[in-house]
Amino acid sequence: MSSRFCPRRLILWLVAIWCLSLLAAPLIGGHALDLHQVLAGEPAASTIFWQLRLPRVLLALLAGGALAAAGAGYQTLFRNDLAEPYTLGVAVGAALGAVLAIRLAPEGSFLGLSWTSVGSFLGALAASALVFGLAQRRRSSSGSSLLLAGIAVSLSCTALILFLQYLSDSTQTFRMVRWTMGGLAVVGYREVLWVLPWVLGGGFVLTRRRWELDLLLTGEELAASRGVDLVRLRLTILAATSAMVGAVVAVAGPIGFVGLMIPHMLRRWIGSDHRFLLPACLLAGGIFLTLCDAAARVALAPAELPVGILTALLGGPFFLWLIFWDGGSG
Repeated sequence: MSSRFCPRRLILWLVAIWCLSLLAAPLIGGHALDLHQVLAGEPAASTIFWQLRLPRVLLALLAGGALAAAGAGYQTLFRNDLAEPYTLGVAVGAALGAVLAIRLAPEGSFLGLSWTSVGSFLGALAASALVFGLAQRRRSSSGSSLLLAGIAVSLSCTALILFLQYLSDSTQTFRMVRWTMGGLAVVGYREVLWVLPWVLGGGFVLTRRRWELDLLLTGEELAASRGVDLVRLRLTILAATSAMVGAVVAVAGPIGFVGLMIPHMLRRWIGSDHRFLLPACLLAGGIFLTLCDAAARVALAPAELPVGILTALLGGPFFLWLIFWDGGSG
């Protein structure tokens, strides 16, 4: 796929916009802030900026980047531009873990995280391990085998979630439904520090495998003939992306379409060379989710719209754009 933009130049622009988003987004909300008030140390403005909005923006930048980079990995893994981080049931597994925690776990926290977050993270990892294990049972870890196993795990987890919701009382059911909307409203620096190492580690693993990912795009047979261990590569990519997505979903809930839209559009703009695609996804995904979260803060002010709802609303127009774009390009 030929690129429309110079990859290096686009990445430089994304770095600049990423930094601008970090500075400007905390000023946006139902109660708009003036940067002069923050710099002057006005108590109310400083508290809102430093304690409420800045950690939220930091998490949005990390979470969006992680989802987009994971999406790029999945699209290459399946050689399908419509694949996303939740294709293998990671999000549904995380949702099942969160629902189980809401239903069964006591009040309190574990290592500074709520039991809901802990259950969600463990559910995401368990779902990913189950998918890979099922694919291996067929003595195959091809993209089609992983996809079929992911669909089976997703359907099973969805059925269990509905069953648990049916057994729960109204308060628990409300908490379950609210969590599945996804959002960044109740986060702090603790959640940022929780997500950071997983995003950095997963991004590092994906970047180290960029040459093998490029070869995989040419076909499994050709990649294998050039020395790529396909089983090991798929296991590595699946583990890295699942850890990234699981960490994000654990603190923000399932936020859809970021991992689908951003890498898909970037492939059209700069091509599929993972030297440029992965860092561009990390930057553009963070910018996109930060802008969506800023819009969610003001859309229903003084109330706030869960950002997961807003990203889902953008998914429909995005697919329509794909239909007409592909149709127009023949």
